[in-house]
Amino acid sequence: MTITTTAVLVPVLPFIGAVAGLLCGRRAPGFVRPLAVLPTLAAAVLAVIVAVRQGGDDPVDAATKLTDTGSIPIDLAFHIDGFAALVAVLVGTVATCVQAYSTGYLREDPRYPSYAALVSLFTSAMLLVVYSDDLIVLLVGWEVMGICSYFLVGHYWETAAARSASLKAFLVTKLGDVPFLIGIFALATDAGTFRISEIYTGLTAGAGEAGGFALDHPTLIALLLLAGVAGKSAQFPLHTWLPDAMAGPTPVSALIHAATMVAAGVYFIARLLPVFAASAAALAVLAVLAAVTMVGSALAALAQDDIKRVLAYSTVGQLGYMTGALAVGDRGAAVFHLMSHGAFKALLFLGAGVVIHAAGTNSLAAMSRMGGLAQRIPDAYWTMSVALLALAAIPPFAGFFSKEAVLGAAESVATGHGATDHAYHVPGAVGWVVLIAGLLTALLTAGYATRLWLLAFRGSGPAAPDHGKQPWAMNAVLWVLFVPTAALGVTVGRLPSWFDDHSLDPTLATSVLGTGLALVGVIMTYGTWRHTTALAGRPALGAVAAHPQADPAVSEAEAIASHEPAYGSVESAPDPADPGRLLLGPLHRHAAVGFHLDALYAAVFVRPVRAAAHLVRFLDREVVETYVKGAGTAPGLLGTLVRRTQTGNVQTYLSALLAGSLVLVVAVVLTATGG
Repeated sequence: MTITTTAVLVPVLPFIGAVAGLLCGRRAPGFVRPLAVLPTLAAAVLAVIVAVRQGGDDPVDAATKLTDTGSIPIDLAFHIDGFAALVAVLVGTVATCVQAYSTGYLREDPRYPSYAALVSLFTSAMLLVVYSDDLIVLLVGWEVMGICSYFLVGHYWETAAARSASLKAFLVTKLGDVPFLIGIFALATDAGTFRISEIYTGLTAGAGEAGGFALDHPTLIALLLLAGVAGKSAQFPLHTWLPDAMAGPTPVSALIHAATMVAAGVYFIARLLPVFAASAAALAVLAVLAAVTMVGSALAALAQDDIKRVLAYSTVGQLGYMTGALAVGDRGAAVFHLMSHGAFKALLFLGAGVVIHAAGTNSLAAMSRMGGLAQRIPDAYWTMSVALLALAAIPPFAGFFSKEAVLGAAESVATGHGATDHAYHVPGAVGWVVLIAGLLTALLTAGYATRLWLLAFRGSGPAAPDHGKQPWAMNAVLWVLFVPTAALGVTVGRLPSWFDDHSLDPTLATSVLGTGLALVGVIMTYGTWRHTTALAGRPALGAVAAHPQADPAVSEAEAIASHEPAYGSVESAPDPADPGRLLLGPLHRHAAVGFHLDALYAAVFVRPVRAAAHLVRFLDREVVETYVKGAGTAPGLLGTLVRRTQTGNVQTYLSALLAGSLVLVVAVVLTATGG
C-alpha cells in the first residue's frame, strides 16, 4: 500500500466507524464498542506508518480536482510534512485512548452509541484538517468539529449546565468562523489558490523570485483568520466557551483539550505562518492576545474549585504559549508544545474522571476534606502527579522541554540573537511581550498545578463513600498516556528534522529563569497550603453529590449538576482552607468568574440583542398583526353590512329600486341642464 493510500485511510476509517456506529447502534448494540475503538485504533496505527514512511523528509503531496469553480478550483489534496505526520499520530493516539476509556466510563449510558459515533466523526474531521492541503476542504473538517462539539458537550442535555455550555460553545466558535471564512476567500483571492502548500511556498519565496508572490492585504487577511483561530483555540477574547464546556463527559473534555478542536487553530497558523509573518501588526496582535490569554487564564485557574475547570483554564493558558511561539515566528516550538501538551493534558483530564468518580464530587474544596483518596486510586495518583509536573514544566518531563522551546524562541527574538524559521522579521517588542508573559505564566502554572495536587490528593478528614474500583480500561489508558508525558522530551534532539530544522534545545537563560520561577510557584503554594490546611475542617461544605454505587459518568453528571447547590458559587463561598484565596487576595473573586468577561458580554451583546428581540416581538404583535387583523376584519364588516340588506322582503327591494331609479333620473336631469 502506497503512503498516499495509507494517508487517505487515516481520516476515512474513523468516518466509516462513525457511520456504522450510527446505523448499528440500536440494532446490534454488541458491535458498538468494537466499531468505536477498532477503526480509531487502525487510523492511529496507519498514522504511525505514514509518519515512519514520511520520516521528516520531503513532503508527500497528492491531489485531485474536486470541483471547478470557474476561478479558483477546489482540490481534494493532501500535504503530509513532518508537522502533519506527527500531529496526526497525536490525534489518533489520544482519540484511541478516549474511545477505550469511554467503554468503561460510559458503559451503562443509554446514549453511548451516538456518543461513540460522534467521537469517531470528531476524530475524522480533525485528521482531515491535519492532512488537508486545500483551505475549503480544511474548512469542512473545521466546521464538522464545531457541530460535533455542540452535541458532545451537551451529552448530558438533561442538565441546564450542559445545554447552556453546548450552545455557548457553538455560538462563540461560530462568531469567529464568520470572519475566518471571509479571510479564507480574501487569502485565496490574493494568492490565486486555495492550496496551503502553494501559499506557503509562494510567500516564503518572496515576490521577486520564481513562483513567489506577496499578499496585497496581509494585515486584514491575518486578522480575519486570527478571529477564527481565537474562537476555535479558545484565545482571548473568545475563550469563554472552553471552561463551560466542562459540563460534557470527561473523555470529551480530554479529546477537545488535547488533540482536536483547540489544537486545530494553532496547527492552522503553523501551516500558514508566512501569512501572519507578512504583517508586523498581525504578529503584534497575536503576541498581545497570547500574553493576555496566558496570564489571565493562569490566574483564573488558581481560583477555580471544579477540578475540570482548573484544567480547562490551564488549556487556555498552554494554548497561549503555542500562539506566543507562533507570534515570534517559531512554528516548530509551537507544534512541539502542542504535542507535549496533548499527551499530558489528555492524561490529566482522563485522570480527573477517575478522581471525580472516586471522590463523588468535582469540588477541590470537598476533596481537601477527604482522607485516603490517593491510596484508593493509585493509578490516577501516580500518573496525574507526573502529568502535573509536566504541566508545571519541571525537568525532565515533556512539558519542560516544549515550554522552554517557546521561551527560548521568544528570548531569541527579544534579544536579537539568532534567527527563527525563515528569518521572519519579528519586532523585538513581540519577543519581549511573549517572554515576560511566558515567565510569569510559568510561575502561576506551577502554583495552580501544585494547588490541584495538594487539594485533590493530600486532603484530611473522613473518607468519602467507596464508589468501587474503576473499570480496567480507564486505568490502562492512563499508563498509555504516561509514556509520552514522561518521555517525549527525549526526542527534542530528533524533532528539528521534522520541524524546519530549527533547534528546539532549551537555552540556559530561559531554562534557569523558567524552572526557578516554577519552583518558586511550587514552594509558595505549598507553604500557603500548610498555613491554611489547619482551617480545612471548620467550614461545612455540604454533602458529596454522587451516589456511592453510581457509574463514573453518572457520578460526574450528578457532581456537575449539584456542584453549586452543594458547595456554593466559587467566588462567594468562603473557604479559608484554599491556598488560592490567600495567594490571590482580593483578586480571587474576580479571577474565579473569569474576570467578569461573561458578564461584560452579557451587558454589551446579549442584553441589547434580547432588547431588540423584545422590540421586534412588540412591533410584530402590536403593529404588523394589527394591519393583518384589520385586513381580515374589514371584508367581514363589509359582508355583514351587505348581508343585512338582504331581508327577503319584495316590497323593500322594490322601494330601494324605485329610490335608486329616482336618484339616477334626478342626476341625469341635473347633468343635462348644467345645474
